[in-house]
Amino acid sequence: MKNIIYIALLMIVVTSCQKPNKIGFIDNGTIINDYQEKKDLEAKFQKKEEAFRKKFDSIDTAFQQEVQKFQVAAQKMSQSKAQKKYQELGQLKQSQDQKKQVEAQEFQKAFQTELDTIISKVKRFENNYGKTNGYTYILGTSDASANVLFGAEEHNLTKTVLDALNAEYKK
Repeated sequence: MKNIIYIALLMIVVTSCQKPNKIGFIDNGTIINDYQEKKDLEAKFQKKEEAFRKKFDSIDTAFQQEVQKFQVAAQKMSQSKAQKKYQELGQLKQSQDQKKQVEAQEFQKAFQTELDTIISKVKRFENNYGKTNGYTYILGTSDASANVLFGAEEHNLTKTVLDALNAEYKK
């Protein structure tokens, strides 16, 4: 009987000594969208995209001019010669479209690679923030994946983490 009392007292002491879990949550959508490094990346790629569009717009314009010249000249050509030139123009257009598609894919891949690097950096920062500040759990949520359906505002770490992340980026 004494052993049961000692065990019960020991369990009460052990459970009362455990510290409570420190839990917070972060809106990852807000973090990523408002993170200055991501905004800078988007601005950089927007300039590249404008240059890309201008380049291919000028190629398309030159091609259209070539087609217009051909249409005028085709009236004076034999049918076989016009057909041959028409095929050449079709191949040229197909080649230009393929080049445009390849460059667009490379452009998108480069952007996605840099964006993935930023997302990994943010995750590492959030992980270190949790460890440094004694959190047992930091939950993540976003519009795409609402894992936190409700959280008291005092546990919302979004602004705090975003401010710290932006401050670190400015260094």
